[in-house]
Amino acid sequence: MLKLLFYSTLQSLCLVSGQIFLKVALAQIGKFSLSRQFVREALTTWQLAASGLCMALASLLWFHILKHYAFSVAYPMISISYIFGLLAAVFVFHESIPLTRWIGVFLIMGGVVLVAKGNL
Repeated sequence: MLKLLFYSTLQSLCLVSGQIFLKVALAQIGKFSLSRQFVREALTTWQLAASGLCMALASLLWFHILKHYAFSVAYPMISISYIFGLLAAVFVFHESIPLTRWIGVFLIMGGVVLVAKGNL
């Protein structure tokens, strides 16, 4: 179970990192359009490449997790990404997170603990 927790945490970190890079890239590119200029800017932004790399790594880790662990245990474990997402919102994007959202995430994490404990 500790291996699954390790892999799930690593997968979640890669997933959230990919989302952070994607948000930063999209903010730098400007208004979305299907123009050649927009596509060119998107494809030459290093943050978009970093996002793709992080997402690819997250996918590879997810492949490994799905191959070796029960889906009913593995899928709830990736909810760890909610905590990393909220922390990124606070520390990277300087967003204000209401208490109700924190409570919701901690309830989800409580569920993850119950799923993990049931499989020890």
